[in-house]
Amino acid sequence: MRNSRNIISAIPLFSGLSEDQLKDLTQIALDKHVGKGQTIFSEGDEANGFYVVVEGLVKIFKVSLEGKEQILHILGPREPFGEVPVFSGQDYPAHAEAISDSHLFFFPKNAFTDLIRQNPSLALSMLAVLSMRLRQFTVQVEHLSLREVPGRLSAYLLYLSGEKGGERFIDLNISKGQLASLLGTIPETLSRILAKMARQGLIQVHGSCIKILDRLSLEELAAGKKPFS
Repeated sequence: MRNSRNIISAIPLFSGLSEDQLKDLTQIALDKHVGKGQTIFSEGDEANGFYVVVEGLVKIFKVSLEGKEQILHILGPREPFGEVPVFSGQDYPAHAEAISDSHLFFFPKNAFTDLIRQNPSLALSMLAVLSMRLRQFTVQVEHLSLREVPGRLSAYLLYLSGEKGGERFIDLNISKGQLASLLGTIPETLSRILAKMARQGLIQVHGSCIKILDRLSLEELAAGKKPFS
């Protein structure tokens, strides 16, 4: 119980909550362990609760009529998912699947909404996180529609670097196929661009590890200020 409370207190969605509020959340949180490749929910399923990743990775994705997969989000530890439809009264709008063995917390809809009625500050905290998620999704749509693939890749590498405090070394924790889907391209195109970036001295690639060599050029590519030729 104490360990669960410590994990929940470190989740940004629940930052700033009192000890009593954290205790209440701990009491309704359900542990779920899912294996790599296991479906967590499918598009159209009833949204009967939302999840937070404790350990592992989860992808949120849509599938076109032609069967093509488009990844919308890759989520890691302390990130929530499935929360929007829970409170909008709609079904899950996309699929969720574990891309590694994962430990999740599941918060049932009815129990959580009861807590919100008792603790309005919990709703304010969730609103802040949802607003941030909306901004991230807006940027993603902009990149997919207005940026060429090199610009999208540059923006993503800079995002990963920013997540690590500006670290030059980045470990890709997803496959190149999954990264290609996230960026709206195909693996072959992604591999060519990575190789070309390496030849131009922008990055170094060693398996799943990428080292940023020329941050300024990546920033210019991400902003559409520099052609990739």
